Amino acid sequence: MQSVNVLCIKWGKKYGPEYVNRLHNMVRRHLHRPFRFVCLTDDAQGIDPGIEVKPIPPIGFDEFDQRKPWTFGHGWLKLTSFAKPLYDLEGRTLFLDLDIVIVDSLDPFFDQPGEFVVIKEWDKKDGTGNTSVYLFTVGAHVDALDHLRRGYPKVVEEVRNEQEFITGFLGRQGKVSYWPEEWCRSFKRHCMRRGIMGWFAPPVIPPGARVIAFHGKPNPPDAIAGISGKWYRRVLPTAWVAEHWR
Repeated sequence: MQSVNVLCIKWGKKYGPEYVNRLHNMVRRHLHRPFRFVCLTDDAQGIDPGIEVKPIPPIGFDEFDQRKPWTFGHGWLKLTSFAKPLYDLEGRTLFLDLDIVIVDSLDPFFDQPGEFVVIKEWDKKDGTGNTSVYLFTVGAHVDALDHLRRGYPKVVEEVRNEQEFITGFLGRQGKVSYWPEEWCRSFKRHCMRRGIMGWFAPPVIPPGARVIAFHGKPNPPDAIAGISGKWYRRVLPTAWVAEHWR
């Protein structure tokens, strides 16, 4: 069976090395084919020695390459995954955010056809994707970086974030498709109990879910501890997050 790639990015202080290490562990448990797990980062300290670590690649664009906090958001660093070359990586590559919990097999993600396969953003009706989980072929979308360099800053000002930029750009080329809806679910939207039920019943894993995305608050450690991040929202300690996020 042909080897595949799993890619993540760690930059700055928002997430510690334990997020990379636990993501690697989850991938090992849930991906049953040969793979390379690669973390692009500006700081490899604390990352397990068995994980392949490479610097976030320069792409010839000052806002990316100067390694300073970006005025338009950390998420834009994901676009460096489209660099060509991307070190010695080739072929089908699954990008995973650090703040996800994998609860079932990842193998079907690599069987999914499509040039750029992404989560369909749960609260958008315009085709925007959520880039917590996306599949692509290394080197296939370097034109997105060319477009960003040529059009900066206007192209950044026209969108809210990097996922609107990349799914909009590739969508106009007809290259965007989406995961089956049940595969990638939001912890806040699909797992937590609504309203007063949050005080009496813990969050659940939705049927058919493979990846649970944590965006904003709570994050996985919060969910384990029963911390919601909002005064008006209750989340009970969630044992299944602790079971899988390790």
